[in-house]
Amino acid sequence: MTQQHSRKQPLSVAFIALLAVTLHQSFAATDAPPTAAAPQTTSPPPAPPALPERGNYTVTNGNGTACLMALMGLQLNVSFSSAAFNKTVLDVVNLQPNMTKSSGSCDSDSATLLLKADEERINLTLIFSLNATSSKYHLSGVTLSAAWPDMSEPFSASNSSLDYLRGTLGRSYMCREEQTLAVTVNFSLNTFQLQVQPFGLTGYQFGAAEECQLDEDDMLIPIIVGAALAGLVLVVLVAYLIGRKRSHAGYQTI
Repeated sequence: MTQQHSRKQPLSVAFIALLAVTLHQSFAATDAPPTAAAPQTTSPPPAPPALPERGNYTVTNGNGTACLMALMGLQLNVSFSSAAFNKTVLDVVNLQPNMTKSSGSCDSDSATLLLKADEERINLTLIFSLNATSSKYHLSGVTLSAAWPDMSEPFSASNSSLDYLRGTLGRSYMCREEQTLAVTVNFSLNTFQLQVQPFGLTGYQFGAAEECQLDEDDMLIPIIVGAALAGLVLVVLVAYLIGRKRSHAGYQTI
């Protein structure tokens, strides 16, 4: 019996030693400070471009008389396939008047303004149509072609069935507020501080301006606020007079 007990003792000591080592490693792993995660860096979104400068564009007919005049800032919103990122991106580009050449032509019922920016490789065409029966005109067509360095292929977009910037023959169309003119799925045109007249010009002077709905809404808000304040003042004044009259009647009774 004594010999059997002495044979089992070394096995028990070895088991206890192994258990102690395992527990020590477990506690050491628990006490070790956690590894700090590497901070994630995200690139900030690109800042929107500043408002475009207002350009002065004029088209003359064969005898040198102005047949189309436009004052406006233009901004292009173009979605295209980028060669650098290998995906579709949206780019917003301002048309710079000092780097843009204007030309065009005029007929009895149509007027075309062509804007060309060589450095940006932009060709923008605006076509206005006149309805002789109603004496109303509108922007009926817009065409854009562009070849920017990061484009995987040259961009082009066109729509000849638009109905924007509606005005009356002999009058100019004006819109001070920003307008977004959707041309195609991949291209829209923003206008700022716009005044345009494609027909019925007298010399180099705009006709009387017909303002857009956005401008009329801006003018209507102060009128509504002023009317509300005037109504409030009137209510207070009437309440004051009624209160004063009742107080005076009370004194007479006494």
